[in-house]
Amino acid sequence: MVVISNYLINNPYKLTSLNTFAEKYESAKSSISEDIVIIKRAFEEIEIGHIQTVTGAGGGVIFTPSISTQDSKEIINELREKLSESDRILPGGYIYLSDLLSTPSILKNIGRIIAKSFIDQKIDAVMTVATKGVPLANAVANVLNVPFVIVRRDLKITEGSTVSVNYVSGSSDRIEKMFLSKRSLKAGSRVLIVDDFLKGGGTINGMISLLTEFDSELAGVAVFADNAQEDREQQFDYKSLLKVTNIDVKNQRIDVEVGNIFDAEK
Repeated sequence: MVVISNYLINNPYKLTSLNTFAEKYESAKSSISEDIVIIKRAFEEIEIGHIQTVTGAGGGVIFTPSISTQDSKEIINELREKLSESDRILPGGYIYLSDLLSTPSILKNIGRIIAKSFIDQKIDAVMTVATKGVPLANAVANVLNVPFVIVRRDLKITEGSTVSVNYVSGSSDRIEKMFLSKRSLKAGSRVLIVDDFLKGGGTINGMISLLTEFDSELAGVAVFADNAQEDREQQFDYKSLLKVTNIDVKNQRIDVEVGNIFDAEK
């Protein structure tokens, strides 16, 4: 059961035949079925995730990872406290996030929280823009077991043929350009956009424009934190783990609240 549990956790959203387990572990399918029932009950009790049994000739089991609301709130509150530390304020009113978004345990938990909030959506890929959003998008994609694609602000010869769009940068109000390799995203994909910090919204609007160029559809937007002080034309819905309500550079103070990630659960 331990080995089967480990396999399911490391292969989320994948349909696996009971014959696969029976042949690999030299056990009868009836024994494997009994083990799956026990694992399913244990996973649901501690809210690791859900195991769905698919009947029929092409059936098997599918593991969908999850995380309890209580654990999610505890994790986000810990992150809120860390983000509120005054020494995170950088010149220009920016906030230092790199230490949080480079810690594997934090990224893993954030990935589980964001993935759970889009559990009812069909997602084919996760998109982000280089470079700070990459670890975060990778963490979410790992939980969803889908590819993640990186939009770049500069043209790389190693990307091959690319599609580009112009967008208005939220931080500088300048018109800039972003690129995505033509091979990165299949037409008709449903894409979850993930980013580290939402300020003016220009970067995310640019990525949404790119989706149109690839005949793909926006499945949702998730950010680690957003700046409630920033004026932005709200052209998209998004889910945030944290909301920065005040950055007082003079007094070295940051006020942070829990974002809207739990709003749908109220």
